[in-house]
Amino acid sequence: MRTATVKRTTGETQIELTLNLDGSGKCDVKNPIGFFDHMLKSFCKHGLFDLTGTIKGDLEVDQHHTIEDTGIVLGECFKKALGDLAGIYRSGFFIYPMDESLVQAAVDFGGRPYLVNNAELTGNPLVSIGEDGEEGSFQTDCFEDFWQGFVNAAGCNLHIDVIRGRSDHHKIEASFKAVSRAIRAAVEIDERRKGTIPSTKGVLV
Repeated sequence: MRTATVKRTTGETQIELTLNLDGSGKCDVKNPIGFFDHMLKSFCKHGLFDLTGTIKGDLEVDQHHTIEDTGIVLGECFKKALGDLAGIYRSGFFIYPMDESLVQAAVDFGGRPYLVNNAELTGNPLVSIGEDGEEGSFQTDCFEDFWQGFVNAAGCNLHIDVIRGRSDHHKIEASFKAVSRAIRAAVEIDERRKGTIPSTKGVLV
């Protein structure tokens, strides 16, 4: 099984995640940020990845450390689970529509981290009200921090382009879904490749 567990403990965050690349889309992560939890669940559901674990961070400061470090840990999980990347397609692409929003994502697990993020977000936080009546929010400026942490740790390059959209909620959610489908396409096993490394160099580092 292509699985991995990664734990990251710093003075700012305590995060542990277990990833199964060949799952069924289950996400059971204790996540203190409501909208971010919704995004991780969408990522797993549409990529058919199973993810479990816990996320804790210094939310009394803001959400940046928690969200960025989660991206790092998730990226490390992918890197560890993929091993030498033998036999996979390596690259993937998907366009995802969500109401008025349309997002395209392309990824390549070629060993060279690079992020292009054209999300066109307003930067305004998304505000929510929990069951206890407490107000919560999602810092939309942390969207790029998450994916930057992910690509650096996973060793992939990722392009996210919002083609059109009005709602930040829709643009962010469509982005997570598009990226998950692109990654799913990239990490699936290519039977024609017969277990070889998908590179003329013979190695991906």
